[in-house]
Amino acid sequence: MLQRNNPKAAQRTQATVAMGFVTGMLAGVARRKIDVHPLLAANGIDIADTASRIPVASYAALYNLLNRELDDEGFALFAQPMRVGSFEFLCRGCLSAPTLAEALQRASRFLRLVLPDLAVSVRRSRGNAELVIAETRRLAEQPDDPGRVFAFEWLLRLLHGLACWLAGRGLALDSVIFPYRKPAHFADYALIFTEDSRFAPTVPGGTGTLVAAFNANLLDLPVRRDEAALATFLDGAPGKITTLYRRDREMVTRIRDLLRAALPETPGLDEIAGRLHLSPRSVHRRLEEEGSSFRAIKDALRRDMALTRLAKTRDPIARVAADLGYGDTSAFYRAFVEWTGMAPAHYRRQWEASQR
Repeated sequence: MLQRNNPKAAQRTQATVAMGFVTGMLAGVARRKIDVHPLLAANGIDIADTASRIPVASYAALYNLLNRELDDEGFALFAQPMRVGSFEFLCRGCLSAPTLAEALQRASRFLRLVLPDLAVSVRRSRGNAELVIAETRRLAEQPDDPGRVFAFEWLLRLLHGLACWLAGRGLALDSVIFPYRKPAHFADYALIFTEDSRFAPTVPGGTGTLVAAFNANLLDLPVRRDEAALATFLDGAPGKITTLYRRDREMVTRIRDLLRAALPETPGLDEIAGRLHLSPRSVHRRLEEEGSSFRAIKDALRRDMALTRLAKTRDPIARVAADLGYGDTSAFYRAFVEWTGMAPAHYRRQWEASQR
């Protein structure tokens, strides 16, 4: 894990993964009462620290290790295991497709065999297209169950990552509607899926549907990959492919990680730009291109960490404020009210009441 106040760690700009993705990935294993602590320890992951993030490499390694140990690329989340090798055969089945539309149709038919709990389809209407992932049976009793949330996150990322590779370019998602309430790690959705990520909770007892919208012209793109390129693509897959952040948000991700590693210090734009070996003006321009700003990144990071600490720990509010770089606790109170509309203590009580 990245260490706080470690200069070398602060210089690394590798992307990190929110702990919510890890606990979701482990949900099926936990239900089966399988001891995963040795696997976590081998990858330096402490799931008790829910406010932390882990390097993408550690997440990908754990992903692939769980697949092998379980012989299930579906992480024991579904009624039947998705045996190791399924992703490779999915890729091979799509390689000879003439267009991305046909590749996704083949993917849909293949997944119907190995993953019957989720039905994948593609709809096209004039200039719009939708990738649809629908439950054929309830994956969990509670709509916001971490395993159910992860199942939708995982399959969308898997299919989107595969589609981008087949087309040889990034494919922008215009919007995604997820069938559950906004999870604690939702801020990462803008970095992984799209800024326009919406949440429409499924009615308890019902089944849910994820809808990812994109430009229909993308379906007509030719499949540009071949057998020769597949070996390189499969190296480290499928763990590697499901952890790639959108390239058009690379600067946001790098700055967020540098700011997190520096806490409780709060370096300014000039210092961060120096660590990136760029001018402040260049960083500002890149962030504008990615639809963000230095201030917005810093505020979002502090907000996400504050919400997690207040919900998951009993740490005093003054300590949380200090750890997030607020020299004055009253400044933290003001910021928190702006974020949530309520005081930190009220938020903590409300969260605790919701868990009873």
